[in-house]
Amino acid sequence: MMKISLFGKKDKEKGKLFFEISDTDASYANTLRRFFMSEVPVMAIEDIEFRKNDSGLYDEIVAHRLGLVPLKTDLKSYNLLSECKCKGKGCARCQLILTLKAKGPGTVYSGDMKSKDPKVKPVYPKMPIVTLLEGQEIEFEATAMLGVGKEHAKWSPCLAFYKEVVDIHIDKQPDNKEEIVEQCPKNIFQVKNDKLELIKDKVNDCILCDACVDCSSKKIRVEPQKSFLMTVESWGQLEPKEIVAKAIDVYNSQLDEFTDLLAKVK
Repeated sequence: MMKISLFGKKDKEKGKLFFEISDTDASYANTLRRFFMSEVPVMAIEDIEFRKNDSGLYDEIVAHRLGLVPLKTDLKSYNLLSECKCKGKGCARCQLILTLKAKGPGTVYSGDMKSKDPKVKPVYPKMPIVTLLEGQEIEFEATAMLGVGKEHAKWSPCLAFYKEVVDIHIDKQPDNKEEIVEQCPKNIFQVKNDKLELIKDKVNDCILCDACVDCSSKKIRVEPQKSFLMTVESWGQLEPKEIVAKAIDVYNSQLDEFTDLLAKVK
C-alpha cells in the first residue's frame, strides 16, 4: 500500500511542500507531478480591452505581461468556463474583471489593478507592467478566469519535481578512495581515518549516475528504492497543500470517468 509522509523541517518553508511517497513506482510519482502542474485550475488574465495606451509598448506586449501575473485564487468561488452553468457565456461565477487607469510619469505595477473580488488579486503587487513618461496614460479592463496548465503556462500553479530514494552500500573498501570522492557530483562520500564513508545528510542527493559504482569496480552498490521525495513549489496562486489536494481530487475524478467508460464497453 502506498504511503505519503511529510519529512524534515523543510516542509515548513513558505510556498513549498516536501513529502515522501513510498511503496509505489516512478510512473505514479510522475503522474502526480504532471497533475500538480497541469491539472489544478488557477486564475489568470485571459482577455483585455484597452481603452487607452500611450506607453512605449504595444497592446500585445502589455497583454502578454498581464497574462503572466499570478493571481490569488479562490477555488470555492469560481468554476472553469467549460463547467459553469452559464455554458461558456461568461458570468460572475467563472470570470472576474480587473481594471486599471494610470497616468505618467511613473511605473505601473500589477498591484495598481483594481479587482472586483478582494480575494483575487496579484500575488506580487510590485511586478512592473509598464513605465509611463510625462503625459502618457494607460487604461484597460481585464477579464480573468480559471484555467489549467496544460492549456497555457500562465495557468500553472507550481513547479513540482521528485527524486528517487536510494540505498548506497560500500561492500568493500576500494583502493582509490580519493578518486571516488572527486568523481561523485553530489559530494556524498568522504574519506575519514583512511576509510571511505557516506555523508548521511547527503545520501538523498544521489542522482543515480553510478559514477561511484564504475569508479570502484563495483565495490559500491547503489540500489533504488520504491520511494520518492517530492517537492511542490507554489507560484503563490494557491497554497502547496491546496494544489496537492486538488490534484488528487482531479486524478480520482478522471479515474472514475475511465472506470465508467470501461463499464460501457461490451
